[in-house]
Amino acid sequence: MIDSTSSSASPNIWIFSTSYNHFTPSRGSQDSSRSAADASFPDKGPRRRCALVVDDVSDVTDMLSVLMTHAGYEVATASSAPEAIALAKENQFDLVISDIGMPEMNGYQLAEVLRGLADYETVPMVAVTGYSMFDDRNRSLNAGFNEHVTKPIDPRAFLDLIEQL
Repeated sequence: MIDSTSSSASPNIWIFSTSYNHFTPSRGSQDSSRSAADASFPDKGPRRRCALVVDDVSDVTDMLSVLMTHAGYEVATASSAPEAIALAKENQFDLVISDIGMPEMNGYQLAEVLRGLADYETVPMVAVTGYSMFDDRNRSLNAGFNEHVTKPIDPRAFLDLIEQL
């Protein structure tokens, strides 16, 4: 079962809670002793890892949100790079997952802006994108992403990758 609620402090932050734990990483250290009910966002009690998911396609943000929630993350979503920047300035995320091809401002530009923020110099950032040409991975890495993953993603491999960052 998955429950979602909107944060009263910011209507752009959604809290997803689940008791289903099927898509956990196959290796790495997840603290399974904390239940979803113990978590709060951003800082009201025990703190779970927090992820920001950015994509202009709501189905993608929904899928990644559910996957990351199953892996033990609190998840905030943004449908554009400017919205993601505003959320990043208001909250400290432990992980940023972003599409590249978005209107207004692309994922490369988002990564460069986030890397310029003091709190995001070393935060792991993963590009999850349909861009798969020979130079797209290098463009992602040069913009500030730690990894470049092409869609469609394998959930288990993706979570293993996240745990290695």
